[in-house]
Amino acid sequence: MSNARILLWCLLVGSLIVSADSFAAGPAEFDANSPLAAPRSLDQIGFPHQLYGWLIPPDNPQRPPKIALGKQLFFDKRLSEDNSEACASCHNPAKGFTDQQPTSEGIHNQFGQRNAPTVLNAAFNVLQFWDGREPTLEEQAKDPIVNPIEMGMKNFDEVVAKVEGIPEYQAEFKEVFGGPVTIRAIQQAIAAYERTQVSFNTPFDRFMAGDQNAISEQAKRGWSLFNGKGRCMSCHGVNPTQPLFTDNRFHNIGVSAHKSDFVPLARRALAILARGGGAQQLDELAIQTDMSGLGRFLVTKDPHDIGAFRTMGLRNLLVTQPYFHDGSQATLWDVVDHYNKGGVQNPFLDGGIVPLGLTEPEIDDLVAFMATLTSPEYARAAQAEYRAQLRRSRTDRPQRDTAAAMGLKGRNGPGLGGPFGDIGPDQMAENPALLGGP
Repeated sequence: MSNARILLWCLLVGSLIVSADSFAAGPAEFDANSPLAAPRSLDQIGFPHQLYGWLIPPDNPQRPPKIALGKQLFFDKRLSEDNSEACASCHNPAKGFTDQQPTSEGIHNQFGQRNAPTVLNAAFNVLQFWDGREPTLEEQAKDPIVNPIEMGMKNFDEVVAKVEGIPEYQAEFKEVFGGPVTIRAIQQAIAAYERTQVSFNTPFDRFMAGDQNAISEQAKRGWSLFNGKGRCMSCHGVNPTQPLFTDNRFHNIGVSAHKSDFVPLARRALAILARGGGAQQLDELAIQTDMSGLGRFLVTKDPHDIGAFRTMGLRNLLVTQPYFHDGSQATLWDVVDHYNKGGVQNPFLDGGIVPLGLTEPEIDDLVAFMATLTSPEYARAAQAEYRAQLRRSRTDRPQRDTAAAMGLKGRNGPGLGGPFGDIGPDQMAENPALLGGP
């Protein structure tokens, strides 16, 4: 072997060791100066210009100085109680504006109950958070700052005082907003920056624009399955007014059911919510307690919303892993297996969740299609993740149950086995009518 090849091999092995050590040590530090953190061009194939224009609030127009201030705040750890966490700690640009952890870590090494949704294309969300508890990016921006286990500030007055005590911010807020620091101005600046994080121009977008060679034949088969046998289009439809592969609605797909007894949990939640703790209490129940699994119900108190979570968009899935609201699924193969067997049975399961009967080659095709939803700036990382997930899918498939997927057991049989079986603990014995009863 030549000296050059030996050197290359050593560098490669060294880089792998560094990567493994970095992973073992926890989440990598974010880089505010990375090109991935910069506001993105709107000149992208597939970008819905007219829709985007409608989504900019009249009282918070996009202005470069405001966006720059919002970016500074987004990456500033001083917005947390102990100067250890920033918005970017859970929404790292290098990781698709997520943290790639099952659930997110906040101050004092505390973990919440929810997976960090991506900021990419969050401007298009009809509601924010997994349970839709906030209506806008402005309102969403404030909640983690005062959540006790996320950024930990005691209240909004403390946040304002801390930011106002930083000299450079005094001048910047006066320049951008014409006055002193306020919590509303902080919210508006962060939201303005987040609205610049739009991510399209994928191979699929180019395919839909007429380039038949933009995606592989396998991905084209997957696109057909997506629209047909896989039933994905039912909730993950895509069109010019919904470009993110989501219906922006909330569904119980059974993810929480294997570890939650919904009826007693919902009754506990109703008793707490009746005390009137307001939006901050709701945020704490969602992030800090076992009631998190109730999902949208915490917001609406409607039994139809028990265990329901927002349909997430599918763009850049290969840099926003792991999946679902609790980060319980490591790979896209696990996700498809979950749907293929008909989810996890519970009295509140969405009626559209049924066994799909997908074969192994069809599952591979469907994942290959989802890989085409990756934007160019994440292509290299996504390719590496795809290869890693593909390897894992050949030996580690905790969600797979072929018999259930083919309708040979489950609804018409004795139920499914294993930790992710489709019958939740005592779920089918629960009576939803008892929700408000004794």
